[in-house]
Amino acid sequence: MDAALRPYKPEDVEALYQLDQQCYPPEIAYSRREMKWYLRLPGADCLVAEIGSDIIGFILTAQEGNLGHIITLDVTEARRRRDVGTALLAAAEARMFDAGVRRVSLETATDNAAAIAFWKKHGYRTQGVLKGYYSNQLDAYEMHKLLAPAPK
Repeated sequence: MDAALRPYKPEDVEALYQLDQQCYPPEIAYSRREMKWYLRLPGADCLVAEIGSDIIGFILTAQEGNLGHIITLDVTEARRRRDVGTALLAAAEARMFDAGVRRVSLETATDNAAAIAFWKKHGYRTQGVLKGYYSNQLDAYEMHKLLAPAPK
């Protein structure tokens, strides 16, 4: 991976919103208001992948106690399958683990085969189906993973 990872800065919000709009259909992508709300949640953490000054991906997580949640993982289409998502996920999981998180959950659309394969490859397992989860009534898989210390 040729991108650098760094923590989110408030001036990134518009670029993150635009990337989320590119990555997901309108009924799944976050509005500007939702994106800002998630970024301000207590326990929110966001890492950005960039090449030069171009943001090519980000992961937004939140934690409450020992529970973590992946809100979204977005990577530009041109950079998918080049380990950007894997690097963002590994860094976010390490940060959550260091902050005391031991279980992480997420939701992904039941019709998003690429995302389901990605999450499974990284140790996430389906816990159940959330009927009508998205605004278009599309179902989502609820997935989870138990975190362990990162290998040294």
